[in-house]
Amino acid sequence: MPLDHLGIAVRNLAERVPAWERGLGGRASPPEEVPSQQVRVSFLDVGGSHLEFLEPTAPGSAVARFLDGRGEGMHHVAVAVPDVDRTLEELAQRGFRLIDPRGRSGARGRRVGFAHPSAFGGVLVEFVEAP
Repeated sequence: MPLDHLGIAVRNLAERVPAWERGLGGRASPPEEVPSQQVRVSFLDVGGSHLEFLEPTAPGSAVARFLDGRGEGMHHVAVAVPDVDRTLEELAQRGFRLIDPRGRSGARGRRVGFAHPSAFGGVLVEFVEAP
């Protein structure tokens, strides 16, 4: 499974993304709202993979709770899979705890699903299916 992106939680895209652009070079994508996850996101290409910056759009969202508890920083690791539903089903059959039993709409027109952090040693893992 190739790495698709690393997710970084931020309180404000407009304040944080420019520093990453200056530091790593390149331009991040325009912000995109993902209502199913209550976030606004922007992606920065870093050599074929991406950094995804996540800004919460609702106070009680998962990313808002993450920021309240841990502050800004690394949020999740995302890997590319050919079929997100099949991947989640196989993980469940092997006893992995999931957040999503089936894929849902994500950023960039992709379907995504998450394993619970307890399944991977405290790391939130996202599985991303290309459109």
